[in-house]
Amino acid sequence: MFNAKTLEKYKPLDNKMYQVMDNEGKVILKDWHPNLSPEQVKQAYQDLLFERTVDNMAVSYQRQGRMFTYPPNLGQEAIHIAAGMVIKEEDWFVPAFRELGAWLAKGVQLWEIFLYFKGSEDGSRFVGANRMLPVSVPIASQLLHAVGLAYAMKYKKEASVAFGFVGDGGTSEGDFHEALNFAAVWDVPVVFVVQNNQFAISVPLKMQTRSQNLAVKGIAYDVPSILVDGNDFFAMHDVMSFARDFVLSNNRPLLIEAKTYRKGAHTTSDDPTRYRTKAEEEDWEQRDPAKRLQQYLIKNKLWDPAVEEELIKSYKQKIDAEFEKAENYHAYPIEDVFGYLYKEMPMELKRQLNNYQNYLNNGGAK
Repeated sequence: MFNAKTLEKYKPLDNKMYQVMDNEGKVILKDWHPNLSPEQVKQAYQDLLFERTVDNMAVSYQRQGRMFTYPPNLGQEAIHIAAGMVIKEEDWFVPAFRELGAWLAKGVQLWEIFLYFKGSEDGSRFVGANRMLPVSVPIASQLLHAVGLAYAMKYKKEASVAFGFVGDGGTSEGDFHEALNFAAVWDVPVVFVVQNNQFAISVPLKMQTRSQNLAVKGIAYDVPSILVDGNDFFAMHDVMSFARDFVLSNNRPLLIEAKTYRKGAHTTSDDPTRYRTKAEEEDWEQRDPAKRLQQYLIKNKLWDPAVEEELIKSYKQKIDAEFEKAENYHAYPIEDVFGYLYKEMPMELKRQLNNYQNYLNNGGAK
């Protein structure tokens, strides 16, 4: 069981990474036992397969010209599924833009996600997802929002946590450091999750920082920190579960660096072959989170891989139906592009709306 002693054992300054399974799904941590039932572990694997299937189909929809630029989640699913199992309805989930499985667990409908990436702000409403902010494309600015939400929950004496997600590139932004500093000074219950997928678009980690890992960046702010194998579902679930309890019990933040690998492109507008090697990709393929969890289940006689083909086939039918719902959604009103943010549209936006309508009336839509 991951506890305060475990946190103390895995010090970022020692560059020690918390890991439960090896690349073949074999438990390598002495005296470790899962804190999940066999059925929960099976469900986690099925959820991981569903996220991966959605992700692959989303890329396909984009390539078909049916959706705009999309950021693949391929290779990072263990982080999302573990987080989705830990984050509760009363907690605030503050995402970046690459946490698909956790979004679904929080209550976001798949058709809403497709609608967002088709260009409609209605896809950001997340009607059934309690306490979740919209996708944040600006890098690391959302972490300050997570701190503010945590401060508000503490002020209102709520037993809730804010979870703020960011990529490794976000740790090079000032907002990241400001968020950690304020969270520590204010002693607020926020869990920072850095998805270190090795690249900030095309910039490798070694060109972003001289730090031996990213978890050490919390030390200067007196934020307890941990480096964890982000491709190890059990390791992620252990750490996420502990983190939630820790920040609530101690009224202070915690930083998690989840070491993973973005197997796909940064977005569908990106070509990763221009900045990373085939050898590197093959090396990380051995650490694939789906393969590792599947092998664990097979070794423990909890899973028959023969059922996967039919399972994925049923997933694809469901996903197609969700995408069709997004495609048949009503056209996005031009007025909403300008009037979505404010209760009363400012004069400057009214002027822009008028100019754009004139543009369309004069054939600009062609």
